[in-house]
Amino acid sequence: MRILVHIDDAATWRDALAQRLPHAEVITSEQADGQPQQADYLAVWKPPAELLESQTRLKGIVNLGAGVDALLNNPGLPRDVPIVKLRDAGMAPLMSDYVRFGVVYFQRDFDRYFAQQTHAVWHESPLVDKADWPLGVLGLGAIGAHVAQALAEDGFPVHGWSRSPKALDGVTCHHGDAGLDELLGTVRTLITLLPDTASTRGIVNARTLALMADGASLINPGRGTLIDEGALLAALGPGDKEGRLRGALLDAFSEEPLPRDNPLWSHPRVRITPHMAAPTPVRDAADQVAALITALDNGGEVETIDPGAGY
Repeated sequence: MRILVHIDDAATWRDALAQRLPHAEVITSEQADGQPQQADYLAVWKPPAELLESQTRLKGIVNLGAGVDALLNNPGLPRDVPIVKLRDAGMAPLMSDYVRFGVVYFQRDFDRYFAQQTHAVWHESPLVDKADWPLGVLGLGAIGAHVAQALAEDGFPVHGWSRSPKALDGVTCHHGDAGLDELLGTVRTLITLLPDTASTRGIVNARTLALMADGASLINPGRGTLIDEGALLAALGPGDKEGRLRGALLDAFSEEPLPRDNPLWSHPRVRITPHMAAPTPVRDAADQVAALITALDNGGEVETIDPGAGY
C-alpha cells in the first residue's frame, strides 16, 4: 500500500504515518521528481489539481483538516473516490482556547480598554457576569459541540444552532431557519463554526446581523465564506463610532491571505488572526489518519464526505 502526503511540513507527516503504518510505503509529493507518483491513498491539504488528476488507482483520500471546501472545489478531484476528513483530531481544545479568548475579550471589555489606552483614558466599566452574557454557536459538529459545551462549563448560557435537531448537555439547541432567528435575538456574542456549503455561505449577512442585539459581537474561526464582509462592515459602523455590532474577532476569510487593501485590516473594532485558531496537531491527527486508511483498506465502515452536502 502506498500513501502520498501533500501538505506543508509533509516530511513530518510522512514520518508520523510511516511509524503508525509500518507495512505501507509513505511518500511526499516532493519526492516525485516531476513525475506522477501513483498512490493507493492520498493524505492531503489543498493539493494542486495536477496531483489529483495524475492518480489512476486511488482507493481513498484523507483531507488533513476539518474543512473540506477547498478539496471539494478542486477541479481535479475524482468523483468516484471516497473522501474522509479529520474529525477533531486534537483541534477542538485549540479551537476552544481561541473562542474563549474572544468571548472574554468582549465580555470583560478588553476591546474598550485597549481603545482607551490609545487616548490615555482611565475608566473601569461595570463587570457583566458570565450568566448575563449568552453566547451563540453556529455549527454543532465535532468541534462546534466541543466548543459549545466548554463555554457552558465556563458558566456562560450557550445556545447552539444546526440545520437539523441536536441535543447537547448544557446547551440550548436550536435548528432550522426559525431557530436561527431565535438564537440571533438572544445572544451577545455569536461564534461561527459552520462548514462551507451552499446553504451556509453568507449566513452572517445584513438580515441576520440586524436580528442581533445592539452591542453584540462576532467571532469567526470557522470559514470565511460564512460572512458577508460588506454587511459586517456596515454593522460595525464607521471607525470613530460603534455601530450596531460592537466588534469582531476574525480568523477566516473568503480570500486568504486577506488582501492588504481590505478595509477589515484598518477597522479599529476588528481583530484579525491569520487562520491560526486550530492548527492540526500532527501526533493526534496521524493516529486518526492511520486508523481511517486502515479501515478503508480493510473494507471497514468509515464516515465519508457527501460532496453534494459539502461535509
